Amino acid sequence: MSIPFVDLKAQYDSIKNEIDAAIASVLEDTAFIGGEHVSDFKANFEKFYGADYCVPCANGTDALYIAMKMMGIGSGDEVITTSSSWISTSETVSQTGAQPIFVDVDEYYTIDPTKIEAKITSSTKAIIPVHLYGQMCDMPAIMAIAKKHRLKVIEDCAQSHLSSLENKRAGLWGDAGTFSFYPGKNLGAYGDAGCLITNDEKLATDCQRYANHGALVKHQHDIEGINSRLDGLQAAVLNVKLPHLTKWTIERDRVGRRYLELLADVSEIELPKLRPNTLHSFHVFGIKVNDRSQIQEYLKSKGVPTQIHYPHAMPFMKAYAYLNARPADYPNSHDLQERELSLPIYPEMTDEQIVFVADSIKSYFNG
Repeated sequence: MSIPFVDLKAQYDSIKNEIDAAIASVLEDTAFIGGEHVSDFKANFEKFYGADYCVPCANGTDALYIAMKMMGIGSGDEVITTSSSWISTSETVSQTGAQPIFVDVDEYYTIDPTKIEAKITSSTKAIIPVHLYGQMCDMPAIMAIAKKHRLKVIEDCAQSHLSSLENKRAGLWGDAGTFSFYPGKNLGAYGDAGCLITNDEKLATDCQRYANHGALVKHQHDIEGINSRLDGLQAAVLNVKLPHLTKWTIERDRVGRRYLELLADVSEIELPKLRPNTLHSFHVFGIKVNDRSQIQEYLKSKGVPTQIHYPHAMPFMKAYAYLNARPADYPNSHDLQERELSLPIYPEMTDEQIVFVADSIKSYFNG
């Protein structure tokens, strides 16, 4: 059996007629930048997600940058974030002129709130928790710290569409939540796309203005901005996919929990933990193993592709060599980079495929 790591074709086939009609509508309307499809997505995402305001933009990276810029974060400021994430989380901090300050992760692979306060200084302006792999951060603890120190909170929800803690969704805890709709995400477009959500009307207006060259109305540029607009084709695709997201999230949860059940007795691997009272949207199902490269090659020979998310925790990247980070500084993130192995997971995955992956892992350890 050969199993894809992510099967975007299976997802397309399941909604092909809707997708094709939506794309054809954009072409017929020549609504490539702005227009009805984008405004519809804005309204649809606000209603679906339960946020007062949605600001569509070109990608999730821009969403982070725009939110920070419009919160007034800039040169001389510091922003605390996790040491385990994709570089967009930290590079956008640097792009504002601020300094990213890394904090190690906890047992759930998300920022450890018990280590945040030690990193807070008079220059700290915000915290960016990342709901990594679809796992919720400990938002009650993070929000209590933010309130105590009067810090902004921007949730990076690039991997956590519909994840929730205590029945409150990712992105609705902080001052803003940012989303990526990169094709491989749980809600993916057919190119780059993103948005931010907030319940702050002024912040939403400022972000919308900044993302559109500093103008809410064409030619009326109140400030200098950037060009970060969701295009009509991506909006149309997202409008079709959005009503299916709840079902797809349930199916991801099914796959993740089935893996946990089937692999529970394999002592040689460390399974991901589920934070209590959460819905984990399982963008990634990452196990930890000691002989990763050998297992990867073995599983590849069996037709099971795997990936590593991420081979370098951010403090150990060349981009941040100036930190002179040591493994002892971020022990959990370093352990994750050395041992994490991501297994295939997508909503259309059959139980037969899940069992095959699990049996292939077991066969490796059974020699």
